[in-house]
Amino acid sequence: MQLRYNYRAYPDTAQRGALARAFGCARVVWNDCLRDRKEAHAAGLPYVTSAELSRLRITQAKRTTERAWLADVSAVVLQQSLRDLDTAYKNFFDSIKGRRQGRKAGPPRYKSKKDTRQSIRLTTNAFSLQENGTVYVAKVGNLKVKWSRRLPAAPTSLTVTQDSAGRYFLSFVVDTEPDLLPEAGTDTGIDLGLSAFAVLSDGHKINSPRFLRRAEKKLKRLQRELSRKAKGSKNRAKARSKVARRHAKVADRRRDFHHKASTQIIRDNQAVYVEDLAVSGLGRTRLAKSVHDAGWSVFVGMLQYKAARHGRTFARVGRAFPSSQLCSACGFRDGPKPLHVREWTCGACGTVHDRDHNAARNVLVEGRRIVAAGRAETQNACGAPVRRAHMPAQRGEAGSPRKGRTAQAGIPGL
Repeated sequence: MQLRYNYRAYPDTAQRGALARAFGCARVVWNDCLRDRKEAHAAGLPYVTSAELSRLRITQAKRTTERAWLADVSAVVLQQSLRDLDTAYKNFFDSIKGRRQGRKAGPPRYKSKKDTRQSIRLTTNAFSLQENGTVYVAKVGNLKVKWSRRLPAAPTSLTVTQDSAGRYFLSFVVDTEPDLLPEAGTDTGIDLGLSAFAVLSDGHKINSPRFLRRAEKKLKRLQRELSRKAKGSKNRAKARSKVARRHAKVADRRRDFHHKASTQIIRDNQAVYVEDLAVSGLGRTRLAKSVHDAGWSVFVGMLQYKAARHGRTFARVGRAFPSSQLCSACGFRDGPKPLHVREWTCGACGTVHDRDHNAARNVLVEGRRIVAAGRAETQNACGAPVRRAHMPAQRGEAGSPRKGRTAQAGIPGL
């Protein structure tokens, strides 16, 4: 099993300049190779191979006057940028041919130095962990790192990232064994909502913290100050940085809340069932800000990979399942109800239901049925997994081979 461990890095002034050059060189190689392939496609020429692009846009480009500064950064950074472009094209082609699950992937696009996120990718021959706690990166130096936890094993690859708030992060991909928890005797169904972030089938409610709503007052003031600054001025850059730092603080709080809530649920229950919500559709309604503030998709993704890591059962209940219309006591379908109806009485048995608690209980019953039908990851009597679910990751991660295997996508840590 592969996990990703993220740590905050604090480069000095010279190292920031070296990282900025590395970000720029990786971006230029990406754009040059992408332009060559687009021009070849428009001219009706064959697909340009990676070997040809590596020779033209990396090896020979370093010898020219226009691209001589490519030699100032590690060659691994440039090669990994080309590999990332190959991965983007593969995802696009697989999506067209129906080989890729999930949402359709579009063709690769050009990168800009004004993008909110800049990153470079390194394999083991371009970085190393030092005994004094720093991380050596080729052509950059020893980076000071805030180690919030120990790495369980030697990393196979490293991604250095700069976010819109100007913070630097090191993301290590590590090969580890599953951390199985003691077996629990309970399972739970989860109903996600806005008034309460999550309601469990046992009646426990997790209140919605609404981090963005709580920060709106200060964000409005900062964004108003940003709009008044002249475009291209240093004051506008400072104001933009303040807005970015405020948004990053909101995102960090939300991520911390998601991790703590998902970890607690996985530890307390042997099986977890959750409804598969159409978040992208709800994000286009009048509730869009509240939906994005809740972050349901990230939370469900955390439940999924933590269940696979700790040996728990996880299943998604289809969004067409009428969890809010069925009576959890007698099974009578009482029909759809508007959102303002939070309590209702069953027309068949007369049971008074809380809307969210009743939906969570129905999700629990449907989740058990899905597991019994063998359509979810579960374990047999010997404790071995019957079907291993795919481990989710936010982005692809190329790394160095370990024990004859190639490093694949990691799991977001912090």
